[in-house]
Amino acid sequence: MIKSLRTANPQTSTSASTLTLDPLHHNQLTILQHPARFKIAACGRRWGKTQLGKTAILVHALQNNHRCWWLAPTKAMTDQVWRDLKNTLNFIAGVKISETERRIDLPNGGMIAVRSAYKPDNLRGDGLDFVVLDEAAYINPRAWAEVIRPMLVTTRGRALFLSTPRGRNWFYDLYCIGLDPEEDQWQAFQFPTADNDLIAAEELEDIRRRTPELIWQTEYEAAFLSDATGVFRGLEEATAPAPYDQPQSGHAYIAGIDWGRSKDYTAIAVLDAANGKMVALDRFNNASWEHQRGRLENIVKHWRPKIVWAEANSIGEPNIEALNQAGLPIKPFYTTAKSKAPLIESLALAIERGEITLLDDPVLLAELRDYSLQSLPNGGYRYGAPPGKHDDTVIAAALAWHGAHFTGPRLAFA
Repeated sequence: MIKSLRTANPQTSTSASTLTLDPLHHNQLTILQHPARFKIAACGRRWGKTQLGKTAILVHALQNNHRCWWLAPTKAMTDQVWRDLKNTLNFIAGVKISETERRIDLPNGGMIAVRSAYKPDNLRGDGLDFVVLDEAAYINPRAWAEVIRPMLVTTRGRALFLSTPRGRNWFYDLYCIGLDPEEDQWQAFQFPTADNDLIAAEELEDIRRRTPELIWQTEYEAAFLSDATGVFRGLEEATAPAPYDQPQSGHAYIAGIDWGRSKDYTAIAVLDAANGKMVALDRFNNASWEHQRGRLENIVKHWRPKIVWAEANSIGEPNIEALNQAGLPIKPFYTTAKSKAPLIESLALAIERGEITLLDDPVLLAELRDYSLQSLPNGGYRYGAPPGKHDDTVIAAALAWHGAHFTGPRLAFA
C-alpha cells in the first residue's frame, strides 16, 4: 500500500510504502498546494499542465482514497495519460486495471477512471471526489454543468481545470469566477509557457520568430483573446498600389492560383520574388476551365513567372495536367489539414513583419480581414473564411508567397 508520495525528487522510485513522483516546478506546486476547491489554470503549451494533472490525481487517489476522473475532449487525447497512470500504478499489490473501462481500482478504495468528454451524456454515474478536466476550454460545457458538477455535490468533491485558452468561452467564464476574491472556493491561475524554467529562453524565442502573433498570444502566452480571431494583422501597413505593370529586368516572379467555378472564384496572384511586392491579382468565376486556363496563360505570358503554384485538390489536378502539357511552369500544392496551417501562417508572418506588400484591392483586403482561426474540439485549429464568404484571393496570395519565400531568392539571381 502507498503510504506517502514525494514530488520533489528527480528520481522516480517505488517500493511497498513510498511512490516518488517526477518533480514539479515552482508554479506547478503553487497550484497543487493551493487550498481552493475549484482551481482553473490557463497555461501556455509545454508549461506542464498534464504533469500537474497526473500528480494531482495520484495524490487524491492514493493519499486521500478518492474516486477520481480524468476528462479530456476526445479519447485520443487521453491515450498517453492512461498509459502513464497504468505504468505508475501497476506495481501495487491488489490493484485492478480494466482496459475496457479505462479504470484503475486501488486496494485502499481509491479509483482513477480516464474518460472522453466527447459525448457528455455517456459520463453520468456515481459521485466523485476529484476530477481533472484536461484542455477544458475544448470540452463541451455541458459535461461540466450537467454531468460533472452534480457528481461532486454529495462528496463536496474538487475539480482542477487545465487548458490553454480558446477565446472567451465557458472556460474563460470559470477563470473570471476564480479571479473574484469573493468566490473563496474558486481560484484562477495564468502562466505563460516561459514560466516553465525547464524550457530554454532561446527555444521560445525561436518559436516566437516563426509564429504569428495570434497563435503566440493564445498558445504560449495563455491569453484570452476575443472570439473574433482574425488571422492577418497589419494589413494597412502592408498595402500599396501596384508598383509597376511590366516585369522588371533581373526580377523573378512567382504566381499562385486557387481554382473555382461557380460558387467560388478562381484567383491568380503574382509576386515579385525580389522584393515581395504583389504586382497582379485576377479574380473571376462562371468561366469554363478552358477559359480559366487561357486567362492564366495570358498572365504567364505577360509576367513570365518562374513557377506557378496551383492548388491541386480535386478540380485542380486536370487543369494542372493540361497546363503542364501546354508548357507552363506549374507546380501542384495539395491542401490538407497539415499543409494549410503552415501555408497560411507563413503569409500571416510575412504581413506582420512587412516582408510582403499587398495590392490595395478591396476584395483581397476584405477576405484577409474576414479570414479566421477556428478552434476544434480536439484542441487543434482550422483556418478558413466565415460561412458564406470567400477566401480565394487569400489562398492565391498564400501560394504565391509560398513560392516567393521558399524559392524566390534562388530564382531572383538565376
